[in-house]
Amino acid sequence: MDPMDIVGKSKEDASLPKATMTKIIKEMLPPDVRVARDAQDLLIECCVEFINLVSSESNEVCNKEDRRTIAPEHVLKALQVLGFGEYIEEVYAAYEQHKYETMQDTQRSVKCNSGAQMTEEEAAAEQQRMFAEARARMNGGAPVPQPQHPETEHPETDQRSLQS
Repeated sequence: MDPMDIVGKSKEDASLPKATMTKIIKEMLPPDVRVARDAQDLLIECCVEFINLVSSESNEVCNKEDRRTIAPEHVLKALQVLGFGEYIEEVYAAYEQHKYETMQDTQRSVKCNSGAQMTEEEAAAEQQRMFAEARARMNGGAPVPQPQHPETEHPETDQRSLQS
């Protein structure tokens, strides 16, 4: 692939994160197999080229349907046209899994945001509880003394304990 094949983009702009790709490559292989750095670079370049190929074909499929936005079905059709039909079922399953996980993340986000209906005092108390849990974990599970609330403090008791 020529570095300027992608309009207005340099070769560095049209790459994939090396650390992520290396992790993916290593996860696919047995633990005792090592991959030379130049082989990793070649695999990354192949992935970039594959993405460019599928994107370009997806765009053509989309244009034939007089659409302006590439949809998942355009990508699946592009895979078929390019001769990767045997992977469509697996790609579709991955797409469905992604949709499901995204939906769950959205639901969790909504639940977290609905917590904004707490009063300021409740939020402060929850924050203090969470800080205490974090301190306990940092101290190896040892309980951490809790600061007393102002309404339960007894200054005369505190002063006597300091004088002893």
